[in-house]
Amino acid sequence: MNRVTQRRRITKFRIGGQTGRREDVLAGEEPLEIRLGGSAFTVTMRTPGDDFDLVAGFLVSEGVIWEPGQLPSLRYCAGVDDDGRQTFNVVEAQLRPGVELPDTAMERHVYTSSSCGICGTASIDAVRKSSRFDLADDTAQIDLDVLAGLPDRLRESQKLFDRTGGVHAAGLFTREGELLCLREDVGRHNAVDKVVGWALREGMLPLRGTILQVSGRASFELVQKAQLAGIPTLAAVSAPSSLAADLADDSGLTLVGFSRGASLNCYSHPDRIAA
Repeated sequence: MNRVTQRRRITKFRIGGQTGRREDVLAGEEPLEIRLGGSAFTVTMRTPGDDFDLVAGFLVSEGVIWEPGQLPSLRYCAGVDDDGRQTFNVVEAQLRPGVELPDTAMERHVYTSSSCGICGTASIDAVRKSSRFDLADDTAQIDLDVLAGLPDRLRESQKLFDRTGGVHAAGLFTREGELLCLREDVGRHNAVDKVVGWALREGMLPLRGTILQVSGRASFELVQKAQLAGIPTLAAVSAPSSLAADLADDSGLTLVGFSRGASLNCYSHPDRIAA
């Protein structure tokens, strides 16, 4: 069974035209339970696929881990649907001895929807996390032409979006514009976590000299995820929030919004952009 997409019969209406039945392709969305130390930590809604990257990136974003050796193993746990088939919807993360489990103040007591990365956090104090990586000394510049061209590079590689029109994308690029990793998901925070988790498992953190290009807006949570992964530049095709701009300014991250070909807006640390 293909769980990344699902086919569904729909009724197509056209004003002044013919109404008819046709088949449409939808992006898959299923819950993923993340377990730490044998206990459930959170449930997030995601598009199935690259689940181990998602869990690894989520743990980086929570400030739990920052090196691949801190996460010795990931495995799917038993779980079946009504037909007795393995769901692959529960992942157990084994942390290295000595790595602190998140305290109970961080525990997600409600599930995290595909539209929100931090709405399950139990306290306001747990929202803002400290990064192990200092972005201030990552001063490598990015050519403006390269930066402005990244949204098109990202869009060209969005295979799942081409089929469904219903997913977000995050792409990790070098400052020369080379695509290192692209992930798509119904949740924009999941797409970023999948990219960060891939990089952690490849031993690439901190991601110095890279650009994270995202297909939507730049929220606080995405700036924080970039900061915790050591990514110095985050670019979005839409607007940032005020809190995202504040965090980017404080953390030394270059935040770009409204990146749409011929122009872009920089909200913090513009010195990294070579115009």
